[in-house]
Amino acid sequence: MDILTEGLKEHGLLDMPKQDKAVQLLEEVELKADMVNRYPFEFSGGERQRISIARALSLEPKFIVCDEAVSALDVTIQAQIIDLLRRLQARYGIAYLFISHDLSVVRQLSEQILVMHQGRIVERGKTDDVIFNPGHEYTRTLLDAVPVPGDLERRQRMRGGK
Repeated sequence: MDILTEGLKEHGLLDMPKQDKAVQLLEEVELKADMVNRYPFEFSGGERQRISIARALSLEPKFIVCDEAVSALDVTIQAQIIDLLRRLQARYGIAYLFISHDLSVVRQLSEQILVMHQGRIVERGKTDDVIFNPGHEYTRTLLDAVPVPGDLERRQRMRGGK
């Protein structure tokens, strides 16, 4: 799994056999060691995201940008990845810049929120302040887009479905 070790190799920081380091990184993101020899197409979306996180961790950063890191994943896998990010943050003191249109996801990881609209910051503040008392219309639009349990059923009833 060269993708996990290429940064270390490029910077002359690979201090153990490639295979051993790749296994160590996979295990860090809660994947099994025997996955090290799989081809990329053999991984699920959630596993691929874990590999991306392992790759980011390989150089022991203090800051990671997570741009729509869980947007393509189903809700269960999203929760697992968010929990993993929290555990890694606690273990290594990593700071994240978490970019997402889904404020329910942002809320789970963030102490502060900046809301941008058309390239400008339109709102900023402590997470709960922004979530529970949005001051800008675009923030309210983002919050209105957050799925709510039972929302699908309500929308189907409105359309005359079951």
